[in-house]
Amino acid sequence: MKFLGIDYGTKRIGVAVSDEKKVLAFPKEIISNDLSIFKKLGEIIKTENILEIVVGESIDFSGKLNVLSARIGIFILELKNEFNLPIHKQKEFLTSVEARRHQDFGRQARKSVSGNQHSRLKQIKSGRVDASAAALILQRYLDKKNNGK
Repeated sequence: MKFLGIDYGTKRIGVAVSDEKKVLAFPKEIISNDLSIFKKLGEIIKTENILEIVVGESIDFSGKLNVLSARIGIFILELKNEFNLPIHKQKEFLTSVEARRHQDFGRQARKSVSGNQHSRLKQIKSGRVDASAAALILQRYLDKKNNGK
């Protein structure tokens, strides 16, 4: 049984999955936040044998819940109703910034790409960041859980 990590966004949702021992988190994929979101999440939950879900709780620089928090709260309620799995919140702060910093897309690739290709590369890059941010959220939760904090 594994954990599923979610980085909620209004356009895309980054998804990460833990290993069987629930020690390490790995980016899984990016899902469009549209009407098929719960169908896609259901497929992942089934194929990855998910036991629990961890959702990033969006906070601002002062550590308070921000504008996105209300939407995340509604999303969590919908997750509970749809899948009846335990859901945990993990404060996320600058996970996308951290994920972006760790991503290496190669300067030459960005410089040599033009027009539509550049647009496509930006979409791929931002998607990878969403999944990596989900992995960071999940990893923070697993670390906290495994260290008894």
